[in-house]
Amino acid sequence: MKRIALIVMAGFLAMGSVPTFAADMGAKDECLLISKNCKNEVDSIQQKIAKLQGEINKGSRVYTADELKKLHDKLKEANDVLDELNKPGH
Repeated sequence: MKRIALIVMAGFLAMGSVPTFAADMGAKDECLLISKNCKNEVDSIQQKIAKLQGEINKGSRVYTADELKKLHDKLKEANDVLDELNKPGH
């Protein structure tokens, strides 16, 4: 009886951890995409660029073509800002 109870408990633990892992792998970053759910997020321009590149790398398995275009546009904009900040005299 104890063995069956342990097996059942192990099964519940395993099922409970799968959705969390799956959500991390396929979740859209709404803060980067549409400025939603951005509570207390303050990133440097370099961090924002890295996050955008990470999200773009998820590709079409997570984002639609239109969303990927928006992410690419935001990445270009962030790179332009970084270039402007790195110009001499700033």
